[in-house]
Amino acid sequence: MKGVILAGGTGSRLHPLTRITNKHLLPIWDRPMINYAIEALVKGGVSEMMLVTGGTHAGEFLRLLGNGDEFGIHRLLYAYQDKPGGIAEALGLAEKFVGGDRAVVLLGDNIFERSIRPCVDAFKKQEKGARVVLSHLADSQHLRHLGVAQLNGDRRIERIIEKPKVPPSEYAVTGIYFYDATVWGVLPRLTPSNRGELEITDVNNWYLEQGLMEYDVLDGFWGDAGESMEAYYKVQDFVRDHPVNRNDS
Repeated sequence: MKGVILAGGTGSRLHPLTRITNKHLLPIWDRPMINYAIEALVKGGVSEMMLVTGGTHAGEFLRLLGNGDEFGIHRLLYAYQDKPGGIAEALGLAEKFVGGDRAVVLLGDNIFERSIRPCVDAFKKQEKGARVVLSHLADSQHLRHLGVAQLNGDRRIERIIEKPKVPPSEYAVTGIYFYDATVWGVLPRLTPSNRGELEITDVNNWYLEQGLMEYDVLDGFWGDAGESMEAYYKVQDFVRDHPVNRNDS
């Protein structure tokens, strides 16, 4: 399985901090934000990865990460997204790198308290399809700004609704996704949303419509440090006081 870290975008929700650098290079406690995503994949057993970024600060990732050796990466490649076109478009840049292998896709601003290794292992055992990771959030106001899973009576995901006015459940979709090779045939079929971007939620809903989506529910803290300035500092506070990407043992 290969890892794809998505670290592009304009970071507009973290202005003015992102006027001077890519948001994924901003500090979270004692390290750049991107370090936590890399650590999550490496501790999850993924040692080959591609980092997709863009903008005027893309070269700073190479200066920070180099060939990835010191971070436990066996092979690290980079891809450049010419303009912000959405998460799904950024993922498309990794097709040749992933090849016919399976992929775990991680948004570089997501921070997890617990190791994602159980999710990686579960997807390895999954025969085909895709997998998402949910986090239980009781704050309905917060859920209105996220992708939320709509569950049926059998606790299967029926649909993922992006930024719902009325959240259909208390389960948010985190920024980690698992796909088989079918995803490369799905991406070209997407049409831009009203934001002018190719949305990863549309990819996930395609898998749901085919009955090819499984999910895990996270234990512990999950935070999207790029969601807002408030979320950025909430993640800062958590990381200052708690270990992250930790194994249950």
